Amino acid sequence: MMKAPKTYTLTKAEIQIMNILWEMPEGGCVHDIMEHYEEPKPAYTTIATFMKILLNKKFVGYRKQTGKTHIYYPLMTKEEYTRRVMNEVKDNFFGGSGSSLLKFFVREEKLTEEEIEELIQMVKLLNE
Repeated sequence: MMKAPKTYTLTKAEIQIMNILWEMPEGGCVHDIMEHYEEPKPAYTTIATFMKILLNKKFVGYRKQTGKTHIYYPLMTKEEYTRRVMNEVKDNFFGGSGSSLLKFFVREEKLTEEEIEELIQMVKLLNE
């Protein structure tokens, strides 16, 4: 029997790098990624190590530039990753129920009446 491919989630540090890459449509090298960090910036080797991890997890791909430089780019959009993670949360914590997930967030986020009304209008539009 074939094993299903392992799906990975991102750590907080990996999400930080992916957020940078998602904002760089053409991709970027390690130096480009470092430029987007606030001070104190992580070391070049730290970012390079995370890029290897993200390559192994199949979140990024790369193409060679001049010399040893690699241009990294995301293999999935932020929306695709968010959808996958939210589906896992829905399945693992809410028995696959989207309405239970939504109720949880409405309750936990203490939404204003205006925000709740926006959600109601969105649901109405989706059901038309």
